[in-house]
Amino acid sequence: MPATLTTVTPRPTQWALRGALLVVFWLMLGQVQAQSSTVASPNAAYIRPEVAALGGVVPTAPVRLRVWGFEVYDARLWTPRGFRHSQAMQHPFALELQYLRKLEGSAIASRSIEEMRRLGSFSEAQAQSWLNALRELFPNVAPGERITGINLPGVGAEFWVNGQRAGLVKDENFARLFFGIWLDERTSEPKMRAQLLQGLQP
Repeated sequence: MPATLTTVTPRPTQWALRGALLVVFWLMLGQVQAQSSTVASPNAAYIRPEVAALGGVVPTAPVRLRVWGFEVYDARLWTPRGFRHSQAMQHPFALELQYLRKLEGSAIASRSIEEMRRLGSFSEAQAQSWLNALRELFPNVAPGERITGINLPGVGAEFWVNGQRAGLVKDENFARLFFGIWLDERTSEPKMRAQLLQGLQP
């Protein structure tokens, strides 16, 4: 007697169950793809809490400072649309320094004051006041850590360390001289200045 094939027709509840499982599968796949695209996003490297309040700023390419063959830090600017470097102090912008070696915060503060003296005159009392402020703001840094200065037009300079707000120097003249270390034509590092400003409007 020949064998007979019996076709089993799934019950409606089975179809519903299979459909539900298929929907769940596609939803899970969509979530995985969404997570993958987030991780792979080229903008992920540019997320910085310190520049979030500036709104719409974009980073320049990092420029490396070398002193006597030693790599010190990578610098970059975060600038808004319409930024003109000849009128830099009229714009809110950020200057980020990501360090490549260990440095003491007090040494960073002292060197900053020395460089500011190249750009303008100020009293010894003012120099000591600014130096004390920077020593409080700048910690010792290790490779990979960053200090970011934010120019606040009409106010002064705000500082952030590794994405955490450190404090504010409420002095427009201080801000002009501090950011001038990198942006002023009289900077001690004209090559670095030219690289930082490359592609920005004069």
